[in-house]
Amino acid sequence: MAGRYRWVVLGVGALAQGTNAAVFLGLPALTPQLRAHFDLTLPQVGLLVGAVNLGTMLTLVTWGALADRRGERLVMTIGGAGAATCLALAATDHALLAGAALLGAGVFGASVNAASGRAVMTWFTRDRRGLAMGIRQTATPLGAAAAAVALPVVAADAGVPAAFLALSAFTALVALTVAVFIREPPNAVRSTSGQGVILRDRGLIRLSTASGLLVVPQFTAAALMVELLHEHRGLALGAAATLFAAAQVLGGAGRLGVGIWSDRVGSRLGPLRTVSVLVTAGFLLSAALLGAPVWLLATVLLPTAALALCWNGLAVTAAAEMAPEGSSGTALGMQNTANYLSASVTPAVAGWVVVSASWQAALLLAATAGTAARLLLRDRAFAPTA
Repeated sequence: MAGRYRWVVLGVGALAQGTNAAVFLGLPALTPQLRAHFDLTLPQVGLLVGAVNLGTMLTLVTWGALADRRGERLVMTIGGAGAATCLALAATDHALLAGAALLGAGVFGASVNAASGRAVMTWFTRDRRGLAMGIRQTATPLGAAAAAVALPVVAADAGVPAAFLALSAFTALVALTVAVFIREPPNAVRSTSGQGVILRDRGLIRLSTASGLLVVPQFTAAALMVELLHEHRGLALGAAATLFAAAQVLGGAGRLGVGIWSDRVGSRLGPLRTVSVLVTAGFLLSAALLGAPVWLLATVLLPTAALALCWNGLAVTAAAEMAPEGSSGTALGMQNTANYLSASVTPAVAGWVVVSASWQAALLLAATAGTAARLLLRDRAFAPTA
């Protein structure tokens, strides 16, 4: 029974992860409708949708530590219910109130990131965690894609407040599902140590920093790929968008593939090092081919963007396995904080580099970040068992 039940935990954890992604990655699809509804400028609507990320980034470690002490079900249920309430409050005509509510949705939604990962870690043995965490991480782009398709339709048919209410209702349903189905295994260990010990761990600090650096090429591709191929190189918008969507699908499949790979070789960091090198090489080659025929540039950019998406599960699993027993939630919170910080600033920085310098400079910046990540992940910096 326990062997089958762990897949229930994984399914519910992935559902919660995808639902959370629908909020912080799906809301930007509503940007034009949010601008019209709240009468905002483009920078102002950027601040509005960015409030979710800010709230999440500020509370990831706290939620992770609470999950270590009190368990995943309590944390995810409270967090999901709180996020659902805040999303309902965002269904207003007042931009400031909506911004405050979305900040709250990020604060409560952060509970999912660390707690759902901890749940998977406690139910799966080391030789299956790569696959399990890969499945969980694949839920992120899938949830974002579903929201990007559904939310604009709901907002167009029934208004922006209805889109927020739809998100709220689904989030509440997932919180109820968590409360019913999530529980800890009989041998689960709760943390009794302070989180300060984990947050000072040098290996975890290096891994978290490397993860944040690898987010730079990931979000550079997400922010610039369509614009580069369409505006700069003249590819039809539909074709550029299709290539971007294909990269997302391939990247999601890659998360499963590298998870299985890491299980087979018994290492998370080895495959992560290899992927960081491949991502760096892909961006360097893309920069070199910037003036080449657009079909050749696109042929290189597509796998490069997919590779930049596929590594997250490796880093998440490595962070959780490096933590002392019972403390994986705090470790995941720390690693995710670095990712969210990088994700918050990378699109703006990449865009500024394009405007101030060149497209090539932006691609080289992504390659530089990948190189720095690989240097931080060098073998001698970590214990052999990592």
